Amino acid sequence: MLFDRIVSRWGLGWLAAALGVPLLLATGLVTARALTPEPARVAPPPAAPTAPATEATPTGEPVPAAAPAPATLPVVTYDPAPAGFPADPRPSDATPLTEGLTPTRKVAAYDAPGGRPLAFLAPTINGVEVTVPIVERRTGWTAVLLPSATRRIAWLPPDGDWATVPLRDQIVVERRPHRLTWYRDGHAKRSWQVSLGMRGQETPLGRTFVLGRTPPPEPVYGGVDVFALGAIPDDPDAIPPGLAGAHIGLHAWQDDDTLGEDVTNGCIRLTRSGQRQLLDEVRPGSVVLVVDALPTPPPTA
Repeated sequence: MLFDRIVSRWGLGWLAAALGVPLLLATGLVTARALTPEPARVAPPPAAPTAPATEATPTGEPVPAAAPAPATLPVVTYDPAPAGFPADPRPSDATPLTEGLTPTRKVAAYDAPGGRPLAFLAPTINGVEVTVPIVERRTGWTAVLLPSATRRIAWLPPDGDWATVPLRDQIVVERRPHRLTWYRDGHAKRSWQVSLGMRGQETPLGRTFVLGRTPPPEPVYGGVDVFALGAIPDDPDAIPPGLAGAHIGLHAWQDDDTLGEDVTNGCIRLTRSGQRQLLDEVRPGSVVLVVDALPTPPPTA
């Protein structure tokens, strides 16, 4: 079970026995030890790994060599990712990301093509297969959204041990109208009203992704599984100290009384039926984009 301890809506100071890695709160973030593996039915077969690096790209541009990665580098886990990774250059870009990357073995992650190795991406985090969206390719290198960070990317070398998977879905959350829209293949499928982060603990803007899912840790979640996202709060000091390292989540609630309001600790809260549909349809690795508002409102199914 993902959540081993929880801060409830009515008692932010209450924690169960201190167990492991933080995840989402009851009003917005919660803490947990292990994610729930995604059922095999939602995982499309991986494509072949990328080809080894060559001396030049197809355009003749040299491929920067990958510096050796020391074995002592940290591994990206559910705890906040190591510092030093570059910012996402297009955090509010609504263009769908249609390809994900799954490490088949531990892969070194760099701060730039040919740059410094800062950490390793492992095939799993807390027992769940890792799929990260690909945001850019440059000179033979591949940039992905970094897990356990907000609006950060990592560069992977051409000869890394990883495979690619197709991504069809995108979730767009608009903070001003409190609206979540699910897109498939670039077309809006459904929209729902949502609750978002309260003042000082706003739901972080920018691109993130579905990291994994967990059973509901308490009845207040309406008996529906929770999606843990790759993003963490923008201001960790604004949340209770016991939730240091918590992730932003997407989940249902026991009632719909606060939909359209800013009441969570940063998480995205929607209806139980809407959450069930997203759990059935959206695979890990799919992008979740949070913006203030889209220029043109999406259609509502």
